[in-house]
Amino acid sequence: MAGQMLARWLDCGLDPSRVTVLRPSGRAVAEGVAVLTDYPEKLEPGTTVLLGMKPYQLADVAARLAPLCRADTAILSILAGTPLASLRAQFPAPQSIVRAMPNLPVGLGEGVTALFTDEATPPESRAQAGALIEPLGLAEWIGDEALFNAITALSGCGPAFLFRFVDALARAGEAIGIPVDQAARMALATVQGSANMAARARVSPATLADQVASPGGMTREGLNVLDADERLLTLLTDTLAAARDRGEAMARGA
Repeated sequence: MAGQMLARWLDCGLDPSRVTVLRPSGRAVAEGVAVLTDYPEKLEPGTTVLLGMKPYQLADVAARLAPLCRADTAILSILAGTPLASLRAQFPAPQSIVRAMPNLPVGLGEGVTALFTDEATPPESRAQAGALIEPLGLAEWIGDEALFNAITALSGCGPAFLFRFVDALARAGEAIGIPVDQAARMALATVQGSANMAARARVSPATLADQVASPGGMTREGLNVLDADERLLTLLTDTLAAARDRGEAMARGA
């Protein structure tokens, strides 16, 4: 995910010489971006640190990184299931610590990023974090951290769920006789075009669905299957709840 974010920032004109990536493998990231295999001796004043490792690595990373941080170091964390209190405990010096949960389309500038911080983060630092995220797509500040895992389930995990839906739509087309390659192309284009239409419409997706469905027609018959006993809503609610609950368990260290 951090790589997707960096790719978008570079596409938007970020000077690669201003970026340093800590990567134990030493593998190159992008032209002009410095890659370190070990921690630097110091951080420059005003450095923004993006935490993009696995959540379970936080304590080990903080043991080496926290002593390098200053009050004016900004921490931006994309670690799932890692509350702000945990981040402040690991990084006591920085004033500005912001939680962010982006999703994969940020690499295209069409992503969604949920943001949360507390009163210890100065307003100007909050504004700077928002400005940094804006080129990635929709940025949504969250007022209650308790909702963060639920929002992560919706927008952070959502692309994977949608990819699964596109695949299922194509396979369903195959199941009723459409050639495999055509079903795959048509399912993807249908979802892409419909999402674009919904984004530009002045009515809700639910209303759009009803507008497409003529009484007694093919679309209405299909919607009757999806809508019966709210089976689609129930399935998606169970899916998001499972993802949310896993985030809560991760926050507890489970």
